[in-house]
Amino acid sequence: MELRVLQYFLAVAREQSISSAAKSLHLSQPTLSTQLKALEAELGKQLLIRGTKGSRKVLLTDEGMILQKRAEEILELVRMTENELSVSDEAIAGDVYIGAGESDIMRIFARAAKSLQEKYPDIHYHILSGNAAFVQENLNRGLIDFGVVYSPVDTTVYSSMKIPVQDTWGILMRKDSPLAEKEYIQPQDLWDKPLILSSQKTDSWPMVKWFQQDLAKLHVVATYNLVFNASLMVDEGLGYALCFDKLINVSGNSDLCFRPLFPKMEAEAFIIWKRYQVFSKATQKFMDALQECCAFTIS
Repeated sequence: MELRVLQYFLAVAREQSISSAAKSLHLSQPTLSTQLKALEAELGKQLLIRGTKGSRKVLLTDEGMILQKRAEEILELVRMTENELSVSDEAIAGDVYIGAGESDIMRIFARAAKSLQEKYPDIHYHILSGNAAFVQENLNRGLIDFGVVYSPVDTTVYSSMKIPVQDTWGILMRKDSPLAEKEYIQPQDLWDKPLILSSQKTDSWPMVKWFQQDLAKLHVVATYNLVFNASLMVDEGLGYALCFDKLINVSGNSDLCFRPLFPKMEAEAFIIWKRYQVFSKATQKFMDALQECCAFTIS
């Protein structure tokens, strides 16, 4: 399976048309069709559903969708590898990839990057947002260098650094909400309230125990993946959003406010990377900067 042919296949998946893909690739349509049929023969699977005479649209089979996902990952790894190897022995340049959820903890990464910016301006940083499963999946595939997780770390697979600050859980609400008069929010305050919860929650989510209530019995009116979107729903009066502190500006003329939980709930976070991973020069410099910014202990 050649990289060139994978690029051809992705072009067809993107264009949903063999003729359009051939034009974008500067190939003749028969040549592209022959390459695609050879790929299907090599894999022993039908990848494309060709349109009828009345339609030129091409759809992916289930196997085609799997190949599309894997091909994108393969070509991205090739691109990353080429970039790393193209850097001269003397130069410190390249890309650092970080996977994390929304958290004020990202300031630590920003400070580390800022400390390197003047001396190493050719190091570039890429943040990919997602939950722990997303982070671990992309680490395992080599698509990111570091990840931030709140769950226990599997030390047989990952090395880790404990982050010396914690996120505080609380409720984002309108300032004219009844609960805004309270200094903190207790579980029973929320049992009958319309709630907006993270769509990334799992059975091991620490808030399950804090609620002292089966989540299925709560009045969950919406879920969110990005806190900013949740804040818009709160601002429109849809409900109360459970989230971390310091992610939404509630000062000044904002109609929103944040109240911490009681009993207090804090989230302990770790930076993780694949055990025995060999870092590029740029990634190692960033790791050193992270350790300088905080009193990390490598486990």
